[in-house]
Amino acid sequence: MRVRLCFHDKCFDGTASAAVFTRFYRERIHPASEFLLRGMTHQAKRPFEDGTFDGDENAIVDFKYSSSPLLTWWFDHHQSAFLSPADAGHFQADRSGKKFYDPGYKSCTKFLADVAGKQFGFDARPMAELIHWGDVIDGAQYESPQAAVALAEPATQLALVIEAAPVADLCPRLVPHIAEKSLTEMVRLPLVAEQLGPLLARHQRSLEVMRRRSAERGGVVFFDVSGDDLEGYNKFIPYYLHPQAVYSVGVSASPTRAKVSVGTNPWNTEKAGKNLASLCERYGGGGHARVAAISFEPHDVSRARLAAEEIAAALRT
Repeated sequence: MRVRLCFHDKCFDGTASAAVFTRFYRERIHPASEFLLRGMTHQAKRPFEDGTFDGDENAIVDFKYSSSPLLTWWFDHHQSAFLSPADAGHFQADRSGKKFYDPGYKSCTKFLADVAGKQFGFDARPMAELIHWGDVIDGAQYESPQAAVALAEPATQLALVIEAAPVADLCPRLVPHIAEKSLTEMVRLPLVAEQLGPLLARHQRSLEVMRRRSAERGGVVFFDVSGDDLEGYNKFIPYYLHPQAVYSVGVSASPTRAKVSVGTNPWNTEKAGKNLASLCERYGGGGHARVAAISFEPHDVSRARLAAEEIAAALRT
């Protein structure tokens, strides 16, 4: 059995979800399956090209829905999971019992593990550490900004490598290991360890770059690092530097996209009444109520800046 598994690339929750799905599928569905892993990135164009679903079974975790008749499994928790009302209607009409959606979950990792346990008898206890950290990292449930930025835990170090390592197809190569190893074993894995040292140094540099580039006004931190090679920066740095802020709005760039990132300070939510996914959907983006993003074509940094400035102004009101 060949299983094409698509997941959110360069994302701890997406990669962890792929690992949980891999183990679940092999233990409860088809033990001798061969996985073909593909990391997906949010871009301005539709993500699923012809030929994407080339497995005997095809799965998506922690990424947008596809109405392709070739899609077999789907798990997601984003408010903006559907590219169109037609896709949402297609999902609602599905009776396969293999497509699941709940935007109430903070992480797809935990959502997938819970559904696999309740619906298919999967024992997720051996992956409890991974599932816990998937929920902490994607749900921004750190005890403090300092804990989120220190990167002292194996999970946060692995997340740094997953999100920022400049290595093509790294996450698909990591998924089979994450499915079987502890997080401590993962950071010792040569594939991870050789990236970790340089990335920790880069993380320290990003703190200084963000200190120079960011400013807080009206409860919103605004920063533009599109010229600083910092697409993979730690998303909690703005709140570490500006703890009084309620929201952050940032512009970054890479060879594949220009990006606007919008977030809510997890440690200052009393005044956070805006739904950021709904706000970003106006520009073709989306995400969750508390954190969302918009992707533009790589040459559209100026459009990204304009959108970011408009969103920051809306949040300041």
